[in-house]
Amino acid sequence: MNTPKILLVDDEKDIVEFLQYNLEQEGFKVIVAYDGREALEKISKKPDLIILDVMMPRMDGYETCSKIKNMDEYKNIPIIFLTAKSSEIDEVHGLNIGAVDFIQKPISPKKLVARVKSNLRKMETAKDSQSQSKEIAIGPLLIEKEKYSVLLNGNPIILPKKEFEILAYLAANPGKVFLRSKILNDIWGTDIYVVERTIDVHVRKIREKLDEYADLIETIKGVGYRFKNFE
Repeated sequence: MNTPKILLVDDEKDIVEFLQYNLEQEGFKVIVAYDGREALEKISKKPDLIILDVMMPRMDGYETCSKIKNMDEYKNIPIIFLTAKSSEIDEVHGLNIGAVDFIQKPISPKKLVARVKSNLRKMETAKDSQSQSKEIAIGPLLIEKEKYSVLLNGNPIILPKKEFEILAYLAANPGKVFLRSKILNDIWGTDIYVVERTIDVHVRKIREKLDEYADLIETIKGVGYRFKNFE
């Protein structure tokens, strides 16, 4: 198996050196850039994943991400944003322009490595199942996976990344019961420790946003969850 290549982009040299060391310790090959323009120059080295700081001189992370997503040859490379911002609006904006994940500063190297591995696995899984539908239309919902977009009776509702992934995951398999542990492993990955109670909290928030359609997600007591079967 080829060594995965990571393009690491941040204008702070100490952060770059710190993250580069930790990634290389895990067996990754790291390509370094210190701003968005340099990242666009080095993308020709065809990294498997890009770690991209949001706040940078010359060209910030959002603009860099948008430019990459407009390049046919590189648009499918997963991008993880590093950010000091913590608002839901910033996260949704990043996801809307094509990022797959957000990591807040200060950065835990273990968390970063776990997220990198998780997103690389997801990329491999996606390659193996490209025939999967990019849209889920079920009941009053239209879910567009690539855009992280959800319409409820034609009206948009905003979901943070994990809430969106749980909704899409359940809605893609109506009538099927999922254990909490299964949802955790498939959405968060096995390298990240998250308690099962986290699923309950996310489902509660999704139901609040579904409003009168909250019962689309059914609780199977002591087991997990399933999406209402419309067949």
